[in-house]
Parts: sequence; C-alpha cells; structure tokens
Amino acid sequence: MDTGNNTAGKTAPERYVSEKAFEELPDTFQKLAELLGEDQFELVAVNDEKDPQDQKAASESAFSEAIAEKSDDNMYRVDSYVKNGEIRLVYLMNDAVESFLVFGNARMTGVYKPDYEGEILADLSRQGREYILVVHQDDSVVTLFFETLSLEKHLYDYSRIGHFWVEGYEYLRQLEYRLAILRDKYDYIGGDSCNALEEKLSALVEFPPLNYCCYPAVPEKYIVPRENPWIPSEKAFEVMGEIARQAGDRTFVRWLEIYRKLRFKWVARKLAGMLHRTKHIQVTMCLSEKLREASSGYGNRSFGKEADEQLKVLVEKARGKQAELKKQGTESEVLREEPFTIARDSLGFKVYLMKWNKGRKDCTVEIEEM
Repeated sequence: MDTGNNTAGKTAPERYVSEKAFEELPDTFQKLAELLGEDQFELVAVNDEKDPQDQKAASESAFSEAIAEKSDDNMYRVDSYVKNGEIRLVYLMNDAVESFLVFGNARMTGVYKPDYEGEILADLSRQGREYILVVHQDDSVVTLFFETLSLEKHLYDYSRIGHFWVEGYEYLRQLEYRLAILRDKYDYIGGDSCNALEEKLSALVEFPPLNYCCYPAVPEKYIVPRENPWIPSEKAFEVMGEIARQAGDRTFVRWLEIYRKLRFKWVARKLAGMLHRTKHIQVTMCLSEKLREASSGYGNRSFGKEADEQLKVLVEKARGKQAELKKQGTESEVLREEPFTIARDSLGFKVYLMKWNKGRKDCTVEIEEM
C-alpha cells in the first residue's frame, strides 16, 4: 500500500491500492484503505479506569485528563491510545452504530495529532507476522505496529433519536435522518449488521420525495451527497408502494405509479408534499412504525449509572407531559439526543417532546425541549 501522493482521478481506496488489489484485500484492510483515502485517521484515546467494551470511555473526567496531557502543539502522548495491546481507529459513528477498526497485538511510536484535519499520507508494509502502518500528518509521523486487524461494532436503537437542525416538517426530516444512518450502517458495516426489515427500508434513501432532496435533516453545507439523489430506484418504489398500501392510501399509490412512469422532479415534489398532508399522514405514520419495529431489537446506549439516571429523569419528565397532552387529545413523541459512548463528540443529553398538530390540510409539529 503506497503513500497516496498521486490522487488525481482516483477513488479514495485507489489512492493506496489498485482496484484489483483492493478487491483482494481482507474486508478490514479494505475499510482501512477507504478511511485513509478519505484522509480519516481518528484514534480513540483510552480511559485507564474503564474498558472501551464497557461503553464508558468518553466520560468528561477522562477527557479532561487527556487534555491536560496535551502539549502546546496539540499532540497526545502515543501511550494514550494503546491499552491491552489494542489500538482503536474510528470507522463509522452515528446514532445507529459505533464501530472501530481494532489493531491487535499493537504498539505505537512517533507523534499523533488528534485534531489534524489535512491530507494524510500512509504506507502499509509487512515484516513477518507484523504489519507496519506509517501515517504522515503534515510534518508529523506516527507508526502503528500490529498483527491483526478486526472490526468492532456496537448497534443501537435509533428510532427514538431526534435532531432538530432544520425547521419545518421536522417529523419528515427525522425519517430522512434515520433512513440515511440506516443505509450507512448497511453500506459500510455490512448486511450482517441489519435485520431483514432494515435491509428493505434502507432502499428508501433512493426515494427522492423522502431523501435529502426534499427533506434534508441537516443544513445544506453538511449534506454528504449521494450519486444521482434525484433518481429513484425500483426497490424504493416497491417498498414505498407496500407501505402506502398498508396505510390504505389509494391516492398515494396512484401517484407512486405516475412517478414510476414519469420520473420528473415536479412529480417527486408532489409526493413529498403529500407526505405532510393530513389526509395522507397515515403513510408517514406507517413508515415511522416500520422503523421503530426494525430497530427495536437493539439496545440503548449506556453512559454509566449517574448519567443514565440523569437521562431517565428527563425522559420521565417528558412522558409526564406526554400523558397530560394525551388527555387533551394531542398526540406526541418523546425523542432524545445523546453523545457517543466511546469516541467523544460535541453532543450532550437532550430530551424533546414532539407535539403533533393535525390541521384540516397540513400536519405540523411543535418541538419542546425538556
């Protein structure tokens, strides 16, 4: 695997290996090549008090201690990343999955810049049983010596997660977000990380009336573009048609057939508008229920006893208000926003009550933070 200096016209993995050689690599080494080709190299700082497998390594105290160990040029000591002979490299992190490439029987030398965001050059070689990965971050070099490379993954229920980054029809933007992270899990981690229903629903990222073309969950500058997002797939038509029929919405089914024959943007926008109309809201509700069913088999994140209790208090407060609203005839959903358990991020705990307002023509929601 070369250093990737000649990048013109190459996909991310091809910066390091040819297409043929890439296909012959073991799966975990393919994932490593993809990360390096995208200039991604985020190691997980270890917490001496708790094992990453216990999902507690991102505590505030551990992070504060790690910051104290950083020098003026923003570099960690390399021994901050090795524990029990293992080094973890962040692979895919979202509300549905936290995953890492784990270097086994590993050690590390050189200087690693945790906040580096520039181009990465890397070289992988092998000497006997040991692999040697040399990573250049500008003028700094860090070297990992390891014998094995495996994928570690933690799967979570994402059906009650809520992020309200864009206003307007927030319930549809939540569906777009959940479908997007589900598809990422399927594409990057593999089919064995998804159940049969998830695999089916993941096709809906190829349904423009519901994907980021019409209901982006994040501001435009944060959208990760997909290839040909306005082109629907046959599988997406099949899944959406099945959901519309289960919802008993014959008009929506007819418009789906029109869209299947006339795949114009104006038809996609027509269907997108129907998704928030009161007379078609059962289609949206049916899809929401399918996603809840698909992810219900996964557990929730745990952040330690004290943090879990704090989150529980907020959720119970929201459920109390939810019960009051139900007596008044108003439907609502309790949603939460939470950080990752192992690799730190900037999110904290938040709990929301999403209150439905079903008007004569349109369905909107009001978001209340607890």
